[in-house]
Amino acid sequence: MVTVIIWSGNYVVAKGISKQLPPVSIAFYRWGLASICIMPFAIQKFIQERQIILANKSYFFWTALTGITIFNTFIYLAGHYTPAINLALIGTVSAPIFVTILSAFFLKEIIGLFRITGMVICFIGVLFLLSQGSLQKLANFHFGKGDVMVLFSAFSFAIYSILVKKRPAAISPIVFLFTIFTLGVLMLLPFYVYEIANATSAVSWNRNIILTIFYLGIGNSIIGFFGWNAAIGKLGSSATALFANLIPVFSTIEAVIFLKEKFTLVHLISGLLVIAGVIIANLRKVYSS
Repeated sequence: MVTVIIWSGNYVVAKGISKQLPPVSIAFYRWGLASICIMPFAIQKFIQERQIILANKSYFFWTALTGITIFNTFIYLAGHYTPAINLALIGTVSAPIFVTILSAFFLKEIIGLFRITGMVICFIGVLFLLSQGSLQKLANFHFGKGDVMVLFSAFSFAIYSILVKKRPAAISPIVFLFTIFTLGVLMLLPFYVYEIANATSAVSWNRNIILTIFYLGIGNSIIGFFGWNAAIGKLGSSATALFANLIPVFSTIEAVIFLKEKFTLVHLISGLLVIAGVIIANLRKVYSS
């Protein structure tokens, strides 16, 4: 739950800072700061476990690419084209669906009737948001550029969540994060250089931007990913992913308060459908406990 609360602000930040800092730069500074902060605590174990990392270099490459390089960068890109509320609802509802499907296929996790029903209700909630509650708009609906980016981001994170479940047992959690954070930053570097070289104006650094980078680098990255990976280890990929559906509830509140975005009846109904879907998806656990 702590991770869900922390990550809810990511979508608000993606929209709120989109005009002050380019998207790749946001991701680069975020993961760069996270790598630097975690280094003193991980470097000794990293040296001890380096042979295991080298033996699994392909695994770490794909994990860093999907979870670090691609995932949040596309959220920040989408922030230029769609409201924060839409970012949160589309991203956090589609991700659990992708995770559940991939978990069933690759991890052989069992998907029960309650979970399927909950997923369907969450999906209906997203469709209701995208169509603005109009059947005519739904019939003529086509994904905007920002919506497609968020979906791609969600699918990338779903792959990451599956890969986390297959983490080499000999790798300690802190070394795992340090490795993927660092690799993710290195893969972002050429795109960051290109973005800076082609920028029309220099970034006007201020207190707000610096505090945002620290929030993303320490809160969203280190604390959030520690919590998420630990939850996957205990609950499984698909069960953990379902809790991500609660992120838009917090994101919507934050977007209304901090970004002054309009909260309409469509958002209310869509949010209630999402919450109902999460509750139903977890009914099996309630009855079995």
